[in-house]
Amino acid sequence: MRNQSNHQSKLIQKWSRKCLAIFFSLFVISLSCQAQSSDQWLRFEGKNGPGKGKHIVLISGDDEYRSEEGLPMMAKILAEHHGFNTTVLFAIDPATSTINPSYQHNIPGMEQLQSADLVIMLIRFRELPDEQMRYFDQYLESGKPIIGLRTSTHAFNYGKNPNSPYAKYSWQSKATGWERGFGAKVLGETWVAHHGHHGQEGTRALVDGVNQENDHPILRGVKDIWGPSDVYTVKNLPEEAMYFYMANPQKV
Repeated sequence: MRNQSNHQSKLIQKWSRKCLAIFFSLFVISLSCQAQSSDQWLRFEGKNGPGKGKHIVLISGDDEYRSEEGLPMMAKILAEHHGFNTTVLFAIDPATSTINPSYQHNIPGMEQLQSADLVIMLIRFRELPDEQMRYFDQYLESGKPIIGLRTSTHAFNYGKNPNSPYAKYSWQSKATGWERGFGAKVLGETWVAHHGHHGQEGTRALVDGVNQENDHPILRGVKDIWGPSDVYTVKNLPEEAMYFYMANPQKV
């Protein structure tokens, strides 16, 4: 009887531990789901910090740099350590309702831009439906800030619907006033080519641009910047940058 009692006690302890583990897992899942305000985009509520009360929308959608992984990490840092409310949008394949960076025609939640104070984007060759794109256009016209990362110089590519009112955003646009599209018009350059040997060379950055003696607060203490990836070719190099290059080729 004693052996049977001990066996039953061990079984009860074993199942209790399993039940506790299941309960804990469900609790963790429920906490993580609190950040998710929709099945198609991700939202983090800001904690204390200088960004309290401000909203940043991060738009992912490229098939090279894993923005669908990197931007959620950035959004969580901005929320937890700096206080911003953040929303991350993704390229969603409507056939599967899953994130698919290679699907270029759908980024749900663009209406979130109506309450955005800042947009951070890393997208490539998107051609969004007009009902989504209009929110981006309205945000841009509002004059609020945009940070465009890497392939955002060629964020849009209108091939299926060249008559769209937003076809001017296309990276090869020839529309009057929007020559070479969103990249050239807003960010300063569209995609031209890779500089040097793509995938084989790194990049040295000039601290504070070409004016290296400026004591900018953000760059105080920064002496050198080196990146493991190559850079894009610039078609229309600013005059002061060209002058600096010609005078100091060894520093570039």
